[in-house]
Parts: sequence; structure tokens; C-alpha cells
Amino acid sequence: MREIIFDTETTGLDNRMDRIIEIGGIELFNHFPTGNTLHIYINPGDQKVHPDALAVHGITDEFLKDKKAFAEVAEEILAFFGDAKWIAHNATFDMGFINAEFARIGLPPILPERVVDTLSMARRKHPMGPNSLDALCRRYGVDNSHRAKHGALLDSELLAEVYIEMIGGRQAALGLGLSGQSGQTARGEMAMEDDGVISAVLERPRPLAPRLSQAEAQAHAALVSKLGDKGIWSKFASPPA
Repeated sequence: MREIIFDTETTGLDNRMDRIIEIGGIELFNHFPTGNTLHIYINPGDQKVHPDALAVHGITDEFLKDKKAFAEVAEEILAFFGDAKWIAHNATFDMGFINAEFARIGLPPILPERVVDTLSMARRKHPMGPNSLDALCRRYGVDNSHRAKHGALLDSELLAEVYIEMIGGRQAALGLGLSGQSGQTARGEMAMEDDGVISAVLERPRPLAPRLSQAEAQAHAALVSKLGDKGIWSKFASPPA
């Protein structure tokens, strides 16, 4: 499964007149970074960078003068994303700008079912917040000390680490990262294909020794017997030997 973690920087906040001036993206495959990235600066034409936006990302009108217009890089952007999910923090903002830019050049919009908003994910997972990207970096131990200003590629890299943490990706990596090898599970041996997909889980030829002592088992059985026939443990307890 391909996913693209992306971010945009813009001339301002209103996608009806403001324009995208930077887009950065990180490719994930099965929740792991592949090393493929996208990073493009874009000339916004006659639209100037608002001073408030400049204070956030530091991208000047002078810097953007020799960059390509969105119409000239749109196909490159679409080719990079392909059929992947579009994943962004506060995706409503970014997708509003993306689809506004596509509309200006006659391209269809990206449909909502292809978009994942990590801000919404974070609010469900951490309802007490805060859930800004910086706050989530602190929560998940992601180093963002080099983030003096916002930048589309840098923010995408940070968000990729946060996203992987939010979905438990690092724990999965303990097993799934062993391409072409086998790992252990509670049940037995885990066989891996070369692409990192589990092909089979094999039962242990000899079960592990129980950790429960005989005295503990007898004490538990005595407790269950006192609960009567309606006790929930009676439905699962093994019949006495």
C-alpha cells in the first residue's frame, strides 16, 4: 500500500486567491519510508507572499521569481502521488489549495476518500491535545529541533515519523522489517516473503512450558468452583482431570 505524506506552503490562507509556493512529499510503502521524495518550489504568478505567511516559512517573492508555475509541475506532482493516499496534517487546508490549483488548470479534484488527515487522527487519539505537529513531535519523541521555520519537505519528514508512531508502525517494524527472514510470535515461527509480507505462521513443534505452577492452578480452580454454574469462568475453565 502506497501512501504519500505531504505538506504545502502558500502565499496566504485563502485558496480562492492565494497560491501554493512549495510542496514536499515522502513516499511510504506498507507504512515504511521508501526513500522516494518530492520537493518543488512554485512561482505563484502575480500573487505576492503575505507578510504573515513569510514569517512562517521564510519564502520570498524574489526567491520564487525563476521557479516554474503550478501548471508546469502539476503532472510531476500527479505522477509522484499516483494512486497513493494523500496524507497531511490539517489536510482540509492543504487539499483546499491543491484542488483549487487543479481547478485553475482544468484538472479534476482529489476525492476525499483518497485523503487522510493526521490532525483528525491525533484529535481522536489524544482528545485533550495539543495536536499541532510540534506538539506531536514532543509526544512521540521525534526530534524537531532543526525546525526553525516551516518547510514542506521538512514538515513532511517530521509528519511521516509522527504518523508511523500514531499507527504503531515502529512496533510493527520489529517483525515486518525483517525482509526475507523469519521472526517469532507468541504462537510460533513467522515466515516472511521477500517483500516483507507474512506468508504463514507455523505452530511450535513443542509448546512452551506453562508459567502457571500446579499450586496456582489448583487455587484458581477452587476459586472458580465457588462461583457456581453462572460464573463466567465456568464457561472457559477446563473440566477437572
